[in-house]
Amino acid sequence: MEKLRQDFLRIHPDDNVLVALRDLPVGYIAHFAGREIELKQRVQSKHKFTITTLRENSDVLMYGVLVGKTNSELHEGELITVDNLRHASDDFRLSERKTQWSRPDISAFANRTFNGFYRNNGTVGTANYWLVIPLVFCENRNILTLKSALEDKLGYKVESKDYSKEVDSLISAYKNGASPQDLLQLDLSPAGIKASSTRLFDNIDGVKFLNHNMGCGGTRLDSDALCGLLAGYIAHPNVAGATVLSLGCQHAQASILKDEIAKRDPYFDKPLYIFEQQLEGTEQDLMNKALKATFAGLAEVNKQTRQPATLDKLCIGLECGGSDGFSGISANPALGYVSDMMVSMGGSVILAEFPELCGVEQELSDRCIDEETAEKFMSLMKVYNAKAEADGSGFYMNPSPGNIRDGLITDAIKSAGAAKKGGTSPVTAVVDYPELANQPGLNLLCTPGNDVESTTAEVGAGANIVLFTTGLGTPTGNPIAPVVKISTNTKIFEKMSDIIDLNCGTIIDGEETIEEVAYRILDFVIQVASGEVQTKAVKLGQDDFIPWRRGVSL
Repeated sequence: MEKLRQDFLRIHPDDNVLVALRDLPVGYIAHFAGREIELKQRVQSKHKFTITTLRENSDVLMYGVLVGKTNSELHEGELITVDNLRHASDDFRLSERKTQWSRPDISAFANRTFNGFYRNNGTVGTANYWLVIPLVFCENRNILTLKSALEDKLGYKVESKDYSKEVDSLISAYKNGASPQDLLQLDLSPAGIKASSTRLFDNIDGVKFLNHNMGCGGTRLDSDALCGLLAGYIAHPNVAGATVLSLGCQHAQASILKDEIAKRDPYFDKPLYIFEQQLEGTEQDLMNKALKATFAGLAEVNKQTRQPATLDKLCIGLECGGSDGFSGISANPALGYVSDMMVSMGGSVILAEFPELCGVEQELSDRCIDEETAEKFMSLMKVYNAKAEADGSGFYMNPSPGNIRDGLITDAIKSAGAAKKGGTSPVTAVVDYPELANQPGLNLLCTPGNDVESTTAEVGAGANIVLFTTGLGTPTGNPIAPVVKISTNTKIFEKMSDIIDLNCGTIIDGEETIEEVAYRILDFVIQVASGEVQTKAVKLGQDDFIPWRRGVSL
């Protein structure tokens, strides 16, 4: 794709709307296809305007697909809004396979490697973590007690900035007669963080203490899914071993967890210590055993070191959150090119967030390698949407207020751009939550559109690094897999530089092509996967973990 230096963009030749790349004033003349289109209203950057007159109930096309229908007649050069456009998308059905694709040039990465941690099952981790997790929410307090005891002493605690000095400044100003308005104008020092400087175990990246509110009191479906998710984390290539606390009487039994681990790794041989409080007796007995086992396990896995690995050992999760009107034309297509490069090198990529694939079901199902895979994808989409509608919120209600404010005014518009993260390669596997989705090639994983739930699921499915695009900004991270935050526009990259790693706004600014940005992203991924660079989320200790609750509470 050529570098963009214009004020607006037609994404696909079939589209009947244009995307504003700058704020365009009322009366602006858009020179397009040999015609002059005068804007009827001011069009903010990232929003869309018509290129022809559209009658009521006319189709609106973006990315070459149906993304909505008009609620009233719209004239040429008129702004598309939530008032004059409603969600609509094409039906989908089983069709012929369309698995031909153009492989990108990967010569620049042909001999590249990353330094990772080899596991006996053949996977390679981009990090080396020890997990301490509860099987049920009743053990959350004990998990936090272990965190308090271990984290700082072992050198893994990330300290949030102490704001007491800022409070002292406010108190002093108030005592000296400052008005409320004066207080609002005070210049307080910027926030910062610091990590403990000395680690006891040099080859362990951290001890991660997870909390959740599941394991009992819900459906057996949810408790079983939780065990599957936790098994995915314990068996994950970024994890060296784990300590698990169980109460004993909950739905999520240790036996189920062990069965789920065996499904993912039949020859599982990592250190795994499971303690049931109702068997151990006193809290002190439980905690002493957990502390000794964890410390001994850490001492053992600290012997592991990073070794060179080929790039096909990477499994990359593709995620977006806080999306904007530029997501589908800058950062997401750049990830799509990275995705195609990874597939060409024999690696794995995971595209999730099924509510954000609404409207592109036909394209993705056609790209499935066989009819069975296509039918599974279509079935999951239909069942998920039907369940959402039964609960009063179908896929059409997916866009958030922030999405809408920044130009993603229907779910189909949002989805068409979100799907660009998956590139153009064939779909090799369709996987339901919380199973593994780490087959070579493009994997489709059924998850919610919720950023943290989806990222949590992708990592549980095998992603050892996550690429996360954002147009509005989000701090999302993960306890065991580095999350690379990538902005869709330069403004948000500069505004939120403390949480965003890379900028794709250079595509909108006309400074780089999609391919050039993709090469830059993949080079950064290799550095992160080798432990040479920490992502902003890792530096912040942003350990977001939310299991997906699909059932109801009982």
